[in-house]
Amino acid sequence: MSAPISCDELLKAMSKTPSTKLFRLIKSLSSSEKRYFKVFVNDQSGKDNKYIRLFDALDDQQVFDEEALKGLIYEQEAIHSQKYSELKAYLYELIIKSLQSYDEKSSIDHQLKLLLQGVRALFRRSLYEDSKDLLVRIKKQAHRYEQFITVLEVLIWEKQIAYAESNIDFLDRELERIDAEEKVVLEQLRNLSEYRNIFFRLLVSLRKDASLRSASNREKLRYIAESPLLLSEANANSHQARILYYRIMALYYYATNDPIHYYERSRALIDLMESQPHFLKEDVSEYISALNNLIISCGQLSKIEEIEQNLEKLFHVQAKSRDDEFKIHRQYYQNKLSLCILKGDFQEGMKVMERHLKEVKQFDQNLFETPTFYYIYFYISFGSGAYDRALAYLNHWLNMPGTVERQDLQSMARILNLIIHYELGNFVLLESLIRSTYRFLKKRNKLHDMEREIIAFIRKAIETPSKKELRETFLAMRSAFESLSQGALKQSFFTEAISAWLDSKTESTTFAQIIQRRFQASRK
Repeated sequence: MSAPISCDELLKAMSKTPSTKLFRLIKSLSSSEKRYFKVFVNDQSGKDNKYIRLFDALDDQQVFDEEALKGLIYEQEAIHSQKYSELKAYLYELIIKSLQSYDEKSSIDHQLKLLLQGVRALFRRSLYEDSKDLLVRIKKQAHRYEQFITVLEVLIWEKQIAYAESNIDFLDRELERIDAEEKVVLEQLRNLSEYRNIFFRLLVSLRKDASLRSASNREKLRYIAESPLLLSEANANSHQARILYYRIMALYYYATNDPIHYYERSRALIDLMESQPHFLKEDVSEYISALNNLIISCGQLSKIEEIEQNLEKLFHVQAKSRDDEFKIHRQYYQNKLSLCILKGDFQEGMKVMERHLKEVKQFDQNLFETPTFYYIYFYISFGSGAYDRALAYLNHWLNMPGTVERQDLQSMARILNLIIHYELGNFVLLESLIRSTYRFLKKRNKLHDMEREIIAFIRKAIETPSKKELRETFLAMRSAFESLSQGALKQSFFTEAISAWLDSKTESTTFAQIIQRRFQASRK
C-alpha cells in the first residue's frame, strides 16, 4: 500500500494543476454581482489586497491562463505555491459570501428565509408576541410572491406558538381557518406542479421531434394539448400557474404552425407577466424568453411596429444574472439584425452588427459560432457592399459542421461565392472557381437546372465586353431564373439574395434598394 499523501505534497500537486473553478465562478457573475463583490470586499478587508487584483485578472481573461495570473498578481515578488493556492481558495470563499449577501438583499426567497430564522430565534426565547408580529409580515409577503412553502411554514408556526402558549382558545377558534388555508395552499402547489409537468412533457416531446414527423409524437402532442387543465386559463389558480398555462399554449401553437394563436398566446403571456411587475424584479429569465417568442410571432404575421417596440423593451430589460445578460444580447441582436435584413436597411444593419461584435467579446464567443449568426453576418455585409467581409463570413459558414452536411445549402452557398467574386472583380480567379463549383455540384449526381444556368450566365458575364451586352446577359439570366422550377430554391436561405441581386443588375440599382422596395410592397 502506498504512503498517504502529505499536506505539502497535496498543495504542490494543486499548484501544478491549474484550476478553472474560480475562473468559471467569476465568469458566471452578472455585472451587478461583480460591482457588489467589489463593495463587499472593500467593506470586509480594505482596498489594498491581492484578492481584487486576482479577481480583476480572472475577469479580464478570455481563456484561463494560470501562469499569466501569477505574473499579474505577484509582479516582481517571489511566487509561493501554497500562498497562491490559499489566495485562490480565500477569493472563492469571499465570492460565495458576497453572493449570499447579494441574494439576501435582492431575493424575496432569501429574505423570507432570514425572517423565518428570526421567528425561530424569538420563539426560543419565549417572545411569542414578537414572533407572531413577524409571522404576519412574512405571510403577507409570502402570499404576494406566491412562496407557497413559506406560507405553509408560517401556518405551522402559528400552531406551534399557540401550543407553546397553551392558548387553547386560539387553537379552538383558528384551527379550522388554518386547516382551510393549508388546503388552499396545498392545492395551489399541486396545481402548479401539474402545469409544470405538462410543460416539461410538451418540451421533451418537441425536443425529440421538433418537426412532428413521427405519428406517435403527433399523437402524444395531441394528448398533452387535450389535458383538462388546458381548457381554460381559469383552471390555473395562481399567477405562476397562469404563466405556465400561456407558455404551454404558445409553445403548442408554435409547434403546430398556427401563427395567429401563437401570437395571441405570446401577447397574452407578456401582458400577464407585466401585470405583476414585482415578480419580474425577482426573476426575468422567462420574461426574456417570452419577449423573444412574441417578437418571433410578430415576425410571422409581419407586425413590424410591434417587433420594433418589443425589441426596445427587450434591450432595456434589467438582467438579474450573467445568463440573463447573455440571453438579452443574443436574442436582441439576432432579431434586430434579422429585421434590418428584412427591411433592407443594411446601413443600420452594419452599425448594429459592429456594436454586437464589440459587445459579444464579454461572452463566450463560441456560443455565437452558429449558422444563424454567420448567415446574418454574410447577408448584412453583402447588402452593404462589403464583399470581402461577406466572402469571409460565407466561407466560415460553409465550413461549419451543421452546414457541411446540408448539400442544398452548400450548393447555394457556392453559387453565392461565385457572385461575390464577380462583384469583387476577381475574374481570373472566377474561371477556376466556376470549374470547381461545377465539379462539386455534379458530384451530387444531380446538377439542378437553376445551378447550371447561373454558372453559365456568370461565365458569360465575365466575358461580356460592353455594358449593353452585360445588361442583356443579366436580363436573360433573370428571365431564366424566374422560369426555372422553384421547388428546391424555396428551401434555401439564399434565394432572396440571388433574386434581388439579379434585379439590381438589370435595373442598375443597388441590392439594398431592391430589398427595400420588396419590403415596402409586402406592406401594402
